[in-house]
Order: sequence, then C-alpha cells, then structure tokens
Amino acid sequence: MVLLGALAVAGVVLLLRSVDRFPSGPAQPPAAPSAKQVLAERFARGEIDEEEYEQRLTALRAHGPGRGRRGPGES
Repeated sequence: MVLLGALAVAGVVLLLRSVDRFPSGPAQPPAAPSAKQVLAERFARGEIDEEEYEQRLTALRAHGPGRGRRGPGES
C-alpha cells in the first residue's frame, strides 16, 4: 500500500514537471532595444565617450520616435 502511494506521488510530480517544460502559447520574440537603450549600452561599454553620448542623445530627443533622417529620394 505504501509503495502504491509513493508511485502515485511520483507520477503526479513527473506529470507537473513535464507540463511546466512546454509553454502553452507561442514564444514571443524579445523586444528590440530602443535607440536610447542602445546608446546607453555603448556608453556603458566605453565604445563612445561622454561628449559623443550627450550629442547623440540630444539628437535622438530632437528627432523623437519616427522622425529620423530621410533616405535618398524621400521627401
């Protein structure tokens, strides 16, 4: 009787673990970092100095989201 109870508990534990491994919905791709986040990361890694960081941050703030430079042929 004890063996039967232990097997039942082990079966429930294994079932719960297997359900936890497989997500129920489709996996969402990670969100792309914003331009400000990328700039801050580059500054933190030492790729750009403080002066360049401030200049680029000012430019980002001035243009705002979706108001960047236009490519050739665009008006």
